[in-house]
Amino acid sequence: MLNWASRFNIFAFLDNQGYELPLHSVEGILAVGAADHIQTAAGHAFDDLRDFAGRHQDWLFGHFAYDLVRETEPFDADAEPGGSLHRKTNPVGFPDLFFFVPDTIVELKEESLRIGSLKDNHREIFEEISGMAGDIPESQTEGLALQPAVSREEYLDTIRALQQHILRGDAYEINFCQEFYSHLAQIDPLYIWLSLSRTSPNPFSAFYRLDERYLLCASPERYLRREGDTLISQPIKGTAPRVPGNPQADEAAGNGLRASAKDRSENVMVVDLVRNDLSRICLPGTVRVKELFGIYSFPQVFQMTSTIEGELPPETSFIEAIKATFPMGSMTGAPKKRVVQLIDHYERTSRGLFSGALGYVTPAGDFDFNVVIRSLFYNQKDHYLSYQVGSGITFYSDPQQEYEECLVKAEGIRRALDPQTQRPKE
Repeated sequence: MLNWASRFNIFAFLDNQGYELPLHSVEGILAVGAADHIQTAAGHAFDDLRDFAGRHQDWLFGHFAYDLVRETEPFDADAEPGGSLHRKTNPVGFPDLFFFVPDTIVELKEESLRIGSLKDNHREIFEEISGMAGDIPESQTEGLALQPAVSREEYLDTIRALQQHILRGDAYEINFCQEFYSHLAQIDPLYIWLSLSRTSPNPFSAFYRLDERYLLCASPERYLRREGDTLISQPIKGTAPRVPGNPQADEAAGNGLRASAKDRSENVMVVDLVRNDLSRICLPGTVRVKELFGIYSFPQVFQMTSTIEGELPPETSFIEAIKATFPMGSMTGAPKKRVVQLIDHYERTSRGLFSGALGYVTPAGDFDFNVVIRSLFYNQKDHYLSYQVGSGITFYSDPQQEYEECLVKAEGIRRALDPQTQRPKE
């Protein structure tokens, strides 16, 4: 199916990688081709999207990039530092907002496959997919080294500077991210995505293409889902590395995360932030925490995940829900308005699509979007390959441990790029 989709310049494949987590309606969903699309930059992006969606009562697939924060979080121009938000260079080149009406949709469930096509050629599409060779493409990544945009010492100094802001009362928690990149990369995106899926299968994974730009995503986190009138957010805050090959130590690591006062404190902060965001759009008195401090296991890490729900007023559009809650609190910190200014001031490179959201909207208005983390970003034309990782910084954070946490979160990506782990066993 992906071999077939790779012939198209625009497609999105969302895959839950077989996780039996609640609220997944399909195993995977593929959208291919663009009958119509919208691409726009921050400024009037949400208004433009509202007009576009009004013309298309249909499936919509696409993304919100982090820089839309310019529209959702007004800033104080007199605040220092970071009083205004500045446009930084993003070599991968994903636009701030892109949505398309697909020509074809393929829905995968446990025991069924459903094809929807604007051209009413379902049988032809099924035969084309079935006839595609199942061979895994070849790729060579020997010698591919991604370098940090900031040195370890620069990172540690920045964390200490952010802790001074927290000490002064500017913020309670700040999610600080760093980039690793190469401008000489030549990879086969499908090959590396398959490798990433083997080394780091996660329930909100995605393989996404816009012309020469690719997203290879192994996200464990849901940003926002609407099901009927219920709005659901599942922020992650709290990480502990797995201990492969040692069940007792692995269990102890999960229990240690559950008992960690630091991680529980960070998780509560983001839960309060999300509750506040949902309260902007949900009916009064309906926002509730359905699960607090849930511990979920993934290939490289345990994650502390909470679930917050609220009830939307009838006829609320997906655009209103996104605009009221974007960017997600787990990737900013609290209070959001001030923290996004500090992020802009201290982070060296543009986040671009990283810490944005990718997903879909149904014709009925339901939607599901992930948090774009644990991801590779690739510009095939310019040979630019990068990934970003971050962590939540509090006054009690140990800068060295925060750096190590970033490396743990990137382990699945590094393994996916390692030629020794790319080929599956026969």
